[in-house]
Amino acid sequence: MRVLEQAIATAKTRKARVILPETDDPRIVEATRRLEAEGLAQPVALADAGPAEAYVDRLLANRPGLKPALALRMLDKPLIRAAAMVSAGEADAMVAGAASATRRVIEAAALAIGMADGVETPSSFFLMLMPDGRDLVFADCAVNTDPDARQLADIARASAASARALLGDARVAMLSYSTGSSGSGPSVDRVRAAAEACGFAGPVQADAALNAAIGAKKGHDAPPANTLIFPDLDAGNIAYKLMQELGGAQAVGPFLQGFAKPVCDLSRGARVDDIVAATAVTLAMVNAA
Repeated sequence: MRVLEQAIATAKTRKARVILPETDDPRIVEATRRLEAEGLAQPVALADAGPAEAYVDRLLANRPGLKPALALRMLDKPLIRAAAMVSAGEADAMVAGAASATRRVIEAAALAIGMADGVETPSSFFLMLMPDGRDLVFADCAVNTDPDARQLADIARASAASARALLGDARVAMLSYSTGSSGSGPSVDRVRAAAEACGFAGPVQADAALNAAIGAKKGHDAPPANTLIFPDLDAGNIAYKLMQELGGAQAVGPFLQGFAKPVCDLSRGARVDDIVAATAVTLAMVNAA
């Protein structure tokens, strides 16, 4: 079963609670109706939130120095209120972005939900469905432009959690133009430092990461990776688009990762079908970190 089909099956089994706060958008209204009708989720309405005062402490915990009065005003914003409801356990996940910029979704999640243990950097991943039947995680292809070693390590940790939730296991490769100690330079050194910090394989070239025979020739003795961590946004974004256009892959996402609870950032051009599928994948990650 492909990862998308498995995510849909998992979502139907869990029937987790999801909040989609952008209810002024007709696509969200229709997607919410379908999610409930198809048994994929239990939609939670923003109107079901308690008084704003009930969520202030959650914002203060994630933003030291924030004044309570300002936190109270911030909770008037639907994205922040929805994220606070997830933090409070009133919903299991938040899906937004159809009518909001990515940075706004990330800000709301970081402020109200906070980061997962051991992760400080929000990031994103794509599910890449390959024509040969392989399903891969590509990260980060949408959020972090030029991550340093610490941020790359965070991206790898978050991606491993995403891969375990969706693919069953995580075989992580920290990609570079050099494998092992065969090369040097600022970008290779950065990837090497990140790999040492998080304990995943790297630096490793893409062919060595994906092909065990090539990997063995280059001193990379590991099973083929299913989770590829790119050294910067240029590399990640170019790679996933090349795989779409030249390799015939289907790219699903991007999905946000690294938060204490699942958060999905939709494309503002998302169709209803896209929203339903993205929500199913997001809900498949509930309680899986």
